[in-house]
Amino acid sequence: MKDTQGRPVTGRISWRKFAVLSVPALAGTAALGIALANGALAASFAVSGQQFKVSADSLTGDGFAQYGSVDTNARGDLLPVAVTAIKTAQLNNLCQSVVTHLPVIGDISLNLHAGTGSKPVEARDLFVDATQLSGNASFNNIEIGRDASTLDKGPASAQGMQDLFAQQADDVRISNLHQTAWATNAGTFKLSGLSMKITKGTKECF
Repeated sequence: MKDTQGRPVTGRISWRKFAVLSVPALAGTAALGIALANGALAASFAVSGQQFKVSADSLTGDGFAQYGSVDTNARGDLLPVAVTAIKTAQLNNLCQSVVTHLPVIGDISLNLHAGTGSKPVEARDLFVDATQLSGNASFNNIEIGRDASTLDKGPASAQGMQDLFAQQADDVRISNLHQTAWATNAGTFKLSGLSMKITKGTKECF
């Protein structure tokens, strides 16, 4: 590339422009750091480097809230998630799976099943930090587009950052539930008919 007088032009960095462009990114990182320190994000513990899959024939819950947030791993990486929070929930035919790759051995699958038959899995103050969710859902008295910091239908601590999108409802029902998540935590989690198995190879809930 040459200038108007035919002289070659070398690459240059405009530090003023660089500073203008980098300030928003640095400000965003700082804001996330402050939010993490204040407990506004989903970072009650460092998540592992593996996501897991969960399926259920049905989920019914009272006190539903959903909002965007961020998990962190042991390296301090920020992982965007959609937090689904439910005051009380019941799940029928719950399956949870995670696949781990080990040197020499290969893939190892851990599968957990519970809530089969007439006794569902029961959870109170349930939080799921998910990256994917699908199923057939119905809600009662749903509010879509509510400020995440003003949520009041889910568990007491189910609130996100101010100005962020959120939704909530009196209750929720989801059939044929499939979700992929970084973390799940609950005040209580009762697993009736619990069965856990480790097998070689890849065996997932879906």
